[in-house]
Amino acid sequence: MQRGHDPVPEEFEASITGAEAFGPSFEVVVARERLDIGTDIPDSDLRLELRRTLGMFATGVTVITVEADERVHGMTANAFMSVSLEPPLVLISVDRRARMNALLHEGARYGISVLAADQEPLSDRFAGRVAAGMLEARFEFARDTPLVEGAIAHLVAKVVRSYWGGDHSLFLGQVEYARYVPERRPLLFHGGRYEQLLLEAPVLSALPAEVLARMLEAGEERSYADGDAIVRDGELGTELYVVLAGSVRIERNGRLVRTLSAGDLFGEIAVLDGGTRSADVVAAEPARCLAVPREVVRLAIEAEPRAAWALLGVLARRLREA
Repeated sequence: MQRGHDPVPEEFEASITGAEAFGPSFEVVVARERLDIGTDIPDSDLRLELRRTLGMFATGVTVITVEADERVHGMTANAFMSVSLEPPLVLISVDRRARMNALLHEGARYGISVLAADQEPLSDRFAGRVAAGMLEARFEFARDTPLVEGAIAHLVAKVVRSYWGGDHSLFLGQVEYARYVPERRPLLFHGGRYEQLLLEAPVLSALPAEVLARMLEAGEERSYADGDAIVRDGELGTELYVVLAGSVRIERNGRLVRTLSAGDLFGEIAVLDGGTRSADVVAAEPARCLAVPREVVRLAIEAEPRAAWALLGVLARRLREA
């Protein structure tokens, strides 16, 4: 079966939604009141100011997909939320002018793909900001429902209720399929622009090789069995670590953030500012690490002017990314 794709432009800013019964009779009794946004601006700007206000709520970015007439139809949306775990329910909001609105009805299935940080072009593609032929989208299927390849999370839901939401329709879906990839960063949207999480901030690894080598010479080699804790969240950053062999897991609140292997450093920020660690690090298999005391790190940086310049360069890159 040939499966194409048909992007539908969808407004990105969060939509105002309600949870009242769907139907034209309800629309008749809705009283329209003047919107007070707390500033003295002409009425013609009220919608824009409301849009900007709602845009202050940071969200992830999803692509909603359905298959109809042997074609994949998709739209970018950040109006998505979890409703219930038991039963598993999610909710999406769709502009009533969008083609997607006509494709969704009770009993229909839709896919939700939570985009990764490197999938910004796909977000633009399904928001109609990139012409259909300019960027190819690839899909995988679950429960006969298309999902965007490479997303950090996938869900398939069946519409169980639809509701009126002003200029949008709300579709409550019961989740039938869910999977996620824990080690990838999400694409975020805030204030009318894309944002990204910074899960890692390599700092000392950017030092000149000879400075780093002198620093590591004073380290102590330690061995860890599979599952051993190397550092704990909340401990003081008294040592810098380098993975020599094996691999280690960085975890926050029991959830995997990323995995490090031989040559990777961890504990850089805590050892530089002397503060507490913000994550647990556990051996993912038998591993060896080099522990370098904070005082050794300090002296190595103070003794080499190029090290300070390299660290300033790292700081500048972090600020540019922010």
